[in-house]
Amino acid sequence: MSIDMEQFHSVFFDESQEHLDDMEQQLMELDLANPDAEQLNSIFRAAHSIKGGSGIFGFDALTGLTHIMENLLDKARQGGTKLTLSSVDVLLETVDLLKVTLGAYRNQEPIDQKSINHGIEKLETVLSEEQNSATQAESDEDGFGFFEPLESTADLSQTEQQDQGFGFFDQPDATEQEDFGFFEAVPVKPGKDELGYGFFVNPSSETTKSSENESSSKDTKVKTAEKINKPSTESSSIRVDTGKIDSLVNLVGELVITQSMLTMIGSEVSGSIEEKLQTALAELQRNTREIQESVMSMRMLPMSVTFNRFPRVVRDLSTKLGKKVDLKIEGGTTEIDKSMIEKLVDPLTHLVRNSIDHGVEKTEQRVAAGKSETGTVILRAEQKGGSIQISIIDDGAGLDRQRILAKAEENGLSYDPTMADEKVWNLIFEAGFSTAAEVTDVSGRGVGMDVVRRNIEAIGGRIEIESTAGQGSGFYIHLPLTLAIVDGMCVAVGDQIFVVPLVNIVESIQPDKDQIKLISNQKLLWIREQYWPLVHLHKDMQIEGAIAEPDKAIVVLIESSKKRFGLLVDSLVGQQQVVIKSLEKHYKRVAGVAGATIMGDGGVAMILDVESLAASATKGLEVETL
Repeated sequence: MSIDMEQFHSVFFDESQEHLDDMEQQLMELDLANPDAEQLNSIFRAAHSIKGGSGIFGFDALTGLTHIMENLLDKARQGGTKLTLSSVDVLLETVDLLKVTLGAYRNQEPIDQKSINHGIEKLETVLSEEQNSATQAESDEDGFGFFEPLESTADLSQTEQQDQGFGFFDQPDATEQEDFGFFEAVPVKPGKDELGYGFFVNPSSETTKSSENESSSKDTKVKTAEKINKPSTESSSIRVDTGKIDSLVNLVGELVITQSMLTMIGSEVSGSIEEKLQTALAELQRNTREIQESVMSMRMLPMSVTFNRFPRVVRDLSTKLGKKVDLKIEGGTTEIDKSMIEKLVDPLTHLVRNSIDHGVEKTEQRVAAGKSETGTVILRAEQKGGSIQISIIDDGAGLDRQRILAKAEENGLSYDPTMADEKVWNLIFEAGFSTAAEVTDVSGRGVGMDVVRRNIEAIGGRIEIESTAGQGSGFYIHLPLTLAIVDGMCVAVGDQIFVVPLVNIVESIQPDKDQIKLISNQKLLWIREQYWPLVHLHKDMQIEGAIAEPDKAIVVLIESSKKRFGLLVDSLVGQQQVVIKSLEKHYKRVAGVAGATIMGDGGVAMILDVESLAASATKGLEVETL
C-alpha cells in the first residue's frame, strides 16, 4: 500500500518551525562556561528530529545541513568539545538558514543551494577546528562510530534511515524511542544489543563499548520496554487550521446575534407560554456565552510566542552597536488574540531596537553617569481589566525634549515650546521624524515610529510614552483582549443606537444643574472631586433631535487611557454582548467609531472608539489625569 507523504507536509513544517524556535531560544540561554546537559540534549534532539523528518520527505537541503549541525551538537553533548561564543554564532546562523530553507520548501520556492553549501562549510570548519584541537582520548569518547559526514541523504545507511522515523509529531524524551507519532506502539521484546534511542548504530563488537555506555544502554532498554508495554497515551492537543477557528468564531458571532433577536421577540410574548419561553431564552443565553468563551479561548496564544524571538534581536544588535544589554521578559504567559500577535511582531521589533539604539547608552557613557555597565530592557505583558498592556522599558538616557523640539522645528511641525512632555514625546510619531545623528542600517532614516503607531491603532490599540531624562523611557501599548466580541452598553442618541465598550465605563448619571460648570466657554461636569470634559455625541456624529442640555440628558463617565470624560447621550438601552464587524473593511474609516454590530432587530449600531472621542474632548483643555 502506497502512502501519500504530502498529507504530512504541513505537520512537518509546523513541528520543524517549533523545533527551530526552541533551538534558537535554548542556544541563547546556554551557559557556555557551564552548559546544562539537558539543554544540549534538547538542542541535539531538535536538530535530529528535523533531520529525520526531512530525510523521510526528501528535503535534502534540510537533511544535509542538519546532519553536520547534529554532528557538532553531539560532540558538545558528549563532552568531546566545548561550545564557544563563535561556534554558537555559527549555530544561530544555521538556525536562520534552516528557517529560510524550511520556508522555501513550505512555499514550494527554489532552494538557495549556494547558501546551503556555504552554511555546511562553516559548520564543517567549526567541526574540523574542534577535532584538530581535541586530544586522542576525547576523539575516542565522542565518536560512538555512528556519525560520519555525509554528502547527501543518499549516503545514509538503510538502518539509520529506518531509525530516524518522522520525529516531528511528538518530541520524545531522551530515553524514548522515536516513532511515527501517530501509530499505536506494538509491544516488542527489546533485543540484546538495542540502544533504545532509535538513532544509534549498533557497534560490530561489544569490545568497542565503554562500561559507561553499557550501563546507559541497559537503563535505556528497561525504560524503553516499560514505555512500549504501557497503554498508549493520546496527545492532549491537536493542530487545527486557523481558518477553521476563524470560521467557528464567525458562526458563534452569528449565534450571539440570533440569540439577541430571540430575546427581543420573547419580550413581546405574553400569556402562559411567556414564563417557559423566558426560562429557555435564559438557558440559551448562558449556553451561548459559554460557547463563545470556549471558542474565543482557542484563538488565544501566550505572548511568549512573540517574546521568545527578542533575546536573539537584543543579542545581535547590542553586539553590533558595542553595547551591553540585558533583556528581561515578564508576563510571557499572558494570552492575547492570535490575530493581534501576528500584527505585533513588527511594532515590537522596532520599539525594542529603538530602546537599544537610542535609549541604552554605550558602556563608557553609562559608567560616567554612575550606572552599571550593562543596560536593561524590559519586555512585559500584563492583563489589566479587559485589555492587555505591553511595555518596552529601558534604563537608558531617556528622550531628549530639546532635541525633539529642534527636530520638529526643522521638519516644519507646529508645536508649543511650553507644551507638556507627553505631547512632546508624541511628536516622534510624525512621519519622517528621527533624531539620530547619522543614518545607519539600524536607524536614522525617519521611517518607523509613524508606522508603529498606525499598525497598533489598526488592531484597536494605542501607544503611550513616558520618559525621564537620565533614567530611561517606557513605551506602553494598550490592546483589547480580542477583536471579535465585546461587552457593551447600548445608548440612544436621537434615533441612533451606539455601543460603548463596558470596560471603559465608570458609571452613568443624570447630573444636576449645579454640577455643570462653565470654564473657558466650555461646559464641564464637576463630580468625584474633579472636572470632567463633556463630549456631545450628537455633535460628533451629526445627529438631529438629540438632547443637548447636560442636566436633561444622561452622562456616561468614561475612562480612556489616562483621561476621563463624560459622554452625553439621550438614554441607556441596556447592556449587551455584541459581535464586532469591521466598518473600514465594508465601508470606510469613520472618526470616533471602532466598528459596527448587528442588533437583535436587524439594525446596525456603531461601536464607539473612546480613544478618539477622548481626543475631541480635550481640545483646548487639559484633562484631569488618573
